Amino acid sequence: MNNRSVPVRPPLPTASSGPTPSSGPTASSGGAPRLAARGLVHRFGATTALAGVDVDLAEGESLAVMGPSGSGKSTLLHVLAGILVPTSGVVALRGQEVQGLGEKERSLLRRSRYGFVFQLGQLLSELSARENVALPAMLTGTSRAAAEGAADRWLAALGLTGAEGRRPGELSGGQAQRVAVARALVTRPEVVFADEPTGSLDQSTGHDVMKLLVDSTRAVGASLVVVTHDADVAAWCDRRIDMRDGLVVAPGSTTGTGAGPRPGERAAAASVGQDLGHGLGDLPVSGGDR
Repeated sequence: MNNRSVPVRPPLPTASSGPTPSSGPTASSGGAPRLAARGLVHRFGATTALAGVDVDLAEGESLAVMGPSGSGKSTLLHVLAGILVPTSGVVALRGQEVQGLGEKERSLLRRSRYGFVFQLGQLLSELSARENVALPAMLTGTSRAAAEGAADRWLAALGLTGAEGRRPGELSGGQAQRVAVARALVTRPEVVFADEPTGSLDQSTGHDVMKLLVDSTRAVGASLVVVTHDADVAAWCDRRIDMRDGLVVAPGSTTGTGAGPRPGERAAAASVGQDLGHGLGDLPVSGGDR
């Protein structure tokens, strides 16, 4: 696997150049992708985790990245999110290359323009649900009062009224993941990255969390990348890519198609947005126009 040659990749689209064909279809009917990567290679010592990956993420699109353990899907998420710097290749957000930024600049990018949902939530155990959700907004300069007000509105919209003061240890697994979704979205990020967001939940609770995650990101205009090994989770997203041995492979070649949302469940995004109303107007909109 280490000696695999990397094919020549198409040029990276810029914000003004319009779309560039990629190795897979996108949900966008025009315009440059919000997030794009070309020729991503990443190695951990002698192990090649990414062997030359291209991916585009359209404005407001949800993308599932599927594959078995060791396929490179989590490494791809970490590279796209600026957590890891690729060994080679280019990642760009709205046409601006980000892989060459220093750690301080990438940290600011992750705080202000990206949101994250992890398998176990990774909430701060000493903070309440309200404080966990408010923290990202406060780190970007929003006042505590405004950030906690927005946190309460998000928690209410996600069905957690009355749980604002509870700490993570006082929440069920599904409630904790709802708090994590609220935390990821409170700054109105451009892209949300979710790494096995239902991996620690039972099937029914995982179904509810995916519904909220997809509907909520769509309601605020964020794009979504979900890494999963579960076809039912992937089926919630607009589009799916499959990975094996660090490469994107034929769609559906790693597992089945999955069940996804039940009939009628896609209509909930508008109601989530209405529940939030104009309550997030006191928070900064990161990353320019939408």
